[in-house]
Amino acid sequence: MNTSRSFALLITLGVGLYMLASSIYTVNEVEQVIITQFGKPVGEPVTTAGLKIKLPFIQEINPIDKRVLEWDGNPSDMPTKDKLYISVDLFARWRITDPLQYFLRLRDERSAQSRLDDILGSETRNAVAKHELIEIIRTTKDRVPLRDTLLTDTEADVGSLVPIQKGRKLVEQEIYSAAADKVRVFGIELLDIRFKRINYNQSVRPKIYDRMISERRQIAERFLSEGNGEAARIRGNRVRDLNKIQSEAYRQVEEIRGLADAKATEIYASAYNQNAQSVAFYEFTRTMQAYKSIITTNTTLVLSTDSELFKFLKAMSPDGVSPASRHSRK
Repeated sequence: MNTSRSFALLITLGVGLYMLASSIYTVNEVEQVIITQFGKPVGEPVTTAGLKIKLPFIQEINPIDKRVLEWDGNPSDMPTKDKLYISVDLFARWRITDPLQYFLRLRDERSAQSRLDDILGSETRNAVAKHELIEIIRTTKDRVPLRDTLLTDTEADVGSLVPIQKGRKLVEQEIYSAAADKVRVFGIELLDIRFKRINYNQSVRPKIYDRMISERRQIAERFLSEGNGEAARIRGNRVRDLNKIQSEAYRQVEEIRGLADAKATEIYASAYNQNAQSVAFYEFTRTMQAYKSIITTNTTLVLSTDSELFKFLKAMSPDGVSPASRHSRK
């Protein structure tokens, strides 16, 4: 009898402990809970952390994350207003603010991600189709490109940016505003949205690159032609300066040479102008030097008898003795 009572007490205690364990649950700090009874939500969502109680067996807990969640869509191709196909990669941050509405409409995070794909993808296409590519690429309309300080004023148009009206931030804001209202009905708050990557479509990318290469090549050829013109100008100036320097040096050489000749003549004049004999000797030596310079073996001279140059030749006899010397010997 005592054994039967003990066995019944153990069974009762076990059932009680099992029911107590089934009725107690904990809520984490990063989650909120929806209680369902036979698949339908009952009561208010449990949003505070701690130890909670529910009806055992017939009620179930459905945890829902209340942290900031990430949505990272796949890149998709879409046309811009100026008919350029681009690949847009977008990401967003969101959180669940109405867990009951979220549970009734979506149930789980996988369904929420799928619905965000549809809504954000659609709104992104609408926004991109209403703006030109430059509006989506540029961040602000006040950005000024860096310029080479060596460029002149006539080259200021190189690298200039096309004026824009909005810019990428305002386009992102348009997508956010349109999508936030649509996801709010699912108990979701859209916190932020950003373009992660914008690239040309694979089919048009080679053509775009070829056009960019062609434009840069035109700029390079322009700089090259201007550089060749500047090089020709520098070479012309070099030749002009060189001719100027040579002519100036030649003038100075001739001036120095003239001064030297004048000084030498002055020295000769002072040396040979001492008396009549030195003057006659000077005339004789200078005439002999002139003979040496102008008379060779094949030279024929036609001179007047009263010529200064003929004076010493006339005084010489064929045997090399002057008439005056021959008369003195006799």
